[in-house]
Amino acid sequence: MPRPFSAVSVALPPWLAHALRAQRGPVPWNAVVRGALSAGPLLLVAVLVGRESVGVMAALGAMFAGINDRPGSRRAAVHWVGVPALAGAAGLVVGTYAGEGFGAVPLTLVLTGLGLLAGAVSAAGTVASGAGTQLLVAAAIGAGMPLPDPGWQRALFFLAGAGWLIVLRLVLPTPGALAQDFRFDGERVAVAKVYDAIAELLSGVGGAEAGARRAALTAALDHAQDALAGPRLRRYASSSAERRLRAQYAAALPLAEAATALAWAGDALPARTAQGPRRLAVAVRTGEPSGPLPAPARSVPGLRALDDALLHAAETFDRGGRKTDGGSPDGKQADGSSPGRKKADANPLDRGAEQTAHKGLHIRPLRAKAFLRTVTGTGGREYGFRVALCYGAGVAVAQALHHVHWYWLPVTAVFLVKPDLGPLVSRVLNRAAGTVLGALVFAGFAAVLPRPEGLVALVALSGALIPVATRHFAAQTAVVTVLVLALVMVGGEPEASWSRIGETLLACAIVLIVGHLPVPGQRGGNVRARLTAATDAAHAYLTHVLSGADDRAARWALRREAYRRLAEARAAIDRASAELPTLARHTEGTGEVAATLERLVDTTTACAVHLDDTGRLTPRHTERLATLLDELVEQRERAGLADPPADLLSA
Repeated sequence: MPRPFSAVSVALPPWLAHALRAQRGPVPWNAVVRGALSAGPLLLVAVLVGRESVGVMAALGAMFAGINDRPGSRRAAVHWVGVPALAGAAGLVVGTYAGEGFGAVPLTLVLTGLGLLAGAVSAAGTVASGAGTQLLVAAAIGAGMPLPDPGWQRALFFLAGAGWLIVLRLVLPTPGALAQDFRFDGERVAVAKVYDAIAELLSGVGGAEAGARRAALTAALDHAQDALAGPRLRRYASSSAERRLRAQYAAALPLAEAATALAWAGDALPARTAQGPRRLAVAVRTGEPSGPLPAPARSVPGLRALDDALLHAAETFDRGGRKTDGGSPDGKQADGSSPGRKKADANPLDRGAEQTAHKGLHIRPLRAKAFLRTVTGTGGREYGFRVALCYGAGVAVAQALHHVHWYWLPVTAVFLVKPDLGPLVSRVLNRAAGTVLGALVFAGFAAVLPRPEGLVALVALSGALIPVATRHFAAQTAVVTVLVLALVMVGGEPEASWSRIGETLLACAIVLIVGHLPVPGQRGGNVRARLTAATDAAHAYLTHVLSGADDRAARWALRREAYRRLAEARAAIDRASAELPTLARHTEGTGEVAATLERLVDTTTACAVHLDDTGRLTPRHTERLATLLDELVEQRERAGLADPPADLLSA
C-alpha cells in the first residue's frame, strides 16, 4: 500500500523532491562497529598521552575514511578510502605551509587554484571526486585551524587515522561470514546479488518493471566488478575462494546477456525460468552445491541461450573455479536437459568465461591519456571552474571577516558545490538544516558532558552513526557537525556552535549565488561528456556484434562498458534535472538521448544472442536498429549535442 506522502511528493518540484529523498536498506552493523572503533579510540589515546592536537588530526582522517567506507569488498575499500586520504594529507601539507607563509590575498589565490585543479580532477570518477573533496577540505583546515603541529606531522597523523579504519575494514569479520573465508565476504555478497538481479529480471519480463530491473542488473554487475577488481599484490587470484568467485561472476555474464535479450523480446516467461538463477545465488552465499537447475524450454533463441548459460553455470559451480583442459566434466548438467548432453570442447561460451575469470574482469584500466582528456574536457573544465569560484569566494569572504575559525566557510562551500554528489540547491537546503540541527544537539551535550571524556565519547558515538547517516545529506551533516565541534573543543578551542551556524548559512548563500553565475562555454558539460562516452561505448559494442566476431570475452567486456557508461550518464542526467530551472534547462532533452541509447544497447544484446543461435538477424532486429539510430540523431540534435559517429549511423 503506498504511503500517503508519495502522492504529495509527485507534486513537488524536482529540486525539492530530491532534497527530501533518502536511501533505504538494512543497518550496516559492521560499518557501525568500525565507526565506533575509529575516531573515538584514536582521540582517547591522544588525550591520555597529552597530544590532543595530533588526536584531532587522526580523528579527522578516520572520520573522512568512514564517510568513504562504502559497501563492497575489503580490497576495493583500500582504494576508495586510501586514495582520498592521500589527497587529504597532501592538502594538509599545502594548506599548512601556505597559511603560514602567505598573506590573505596570495593564500586566496593559491587555494582558488587548488580548487580549479581538484574540481577538474573530480570529473574523472567517484574516487577522484572523493580525493578532490578531501584535498580542498584538508587544505582549508591546514591553513586555518590553529594547531601547534607542523604540516608534515598533521598529514602523518591524518593518514594514520584513515589507515586505522582501513585496518579495521581488513581484519574485522562480517557477522555470519565466518562459515566461509571472511576475507571475501564483500565479493561473495556482490556476486550473489548479480544472480538475484538476473532472477528478478527474468520474473519481470513482459511487465512494467522490466526496464527498472534491467537497470538494477546493471548496478549489480557494476558493483560486483568493482568488488572483485580491488587492488592486489599479485596479478592473478591466488586463493581457491577468490578463483571460485571470479568464475561464478564470469558465469553470470551469459545469463545476464540472455535475460536482457528475453526482456527485449517482451514475452512473459514461466515462473520456473527464474528458479535457476535464484538457486545459484543461494549457492554463492552459502558455498553449498546449487542442486538441480530447472532448464527452460528451448523454444526461442533467448531461451536456448539461457539454457546453455545455466548449464555452463552449473558446471562452473561444480568445478569450484578450477581450470579445465577443454571440455566440462561428465554428468554435470542442468535438470531437465537432454540425457547425456555434453558441451563441446572449448566452445565460445567456455572460452569467454575462462578468459574473463582468469585474465580480467572488464574494468577499464586507468590510462594517463584518458584521465587527462577527462580532466581537461568540457566536463572537467566546467566542474573545475565552478568549484574554484565557490571555494575561492568562500576563502576570500572568510579572510575578509578576519574570523579565527575562517576555514569552516570554504570547507562548507566544498561540500556544497560538488555536482557529482547531488543538485546544488538540494545540498544547500540539507547542509543548512543539518548544520543547525547538529549545532543545537552539540550545544546541549556540551552543556552537560564532562570534559574531555564526555567529548571523546561523543566523537565515538558520532563515528558509529556516520555509516547510517550517509543515507541522507542532512543527517550526515548533522552527525559530522557534532563530531567536528567536539574535536574543536578537545583541541582546546571554545565551544563554537552558534558561529558555525552563521558561517554555514553564509557559505550556502555564497554557493547559491556563485554557483548560478554564467560560466565560459556551454553549461551541462559533465552531462554531455558522459553522454558522449556512452555513445562511443554503444557504438563499439554494436560494431563488434555486427562484425560477426565470436570472441565472447571481448563482447561481454564491450557490453559491460556500454551499460556502465550509460548508468553513469543516467545518474548525471538525474542530478542535473533536479537543479533549479536556471541550471536544469541546460541539459533538457538529454534524458531522451540516454533512454534511446539504452534501448539501442538492449537491442544490440538481443542481436548478439540471435546471431549466436541462427547466424543472421530477423527483419525485426534490423528495423529496430534503424529506427533507434534515426531517433538518436534527432534527439541529439534537439538536445544540442554533437552528431554521433558516422559509422554508428551506417551500422
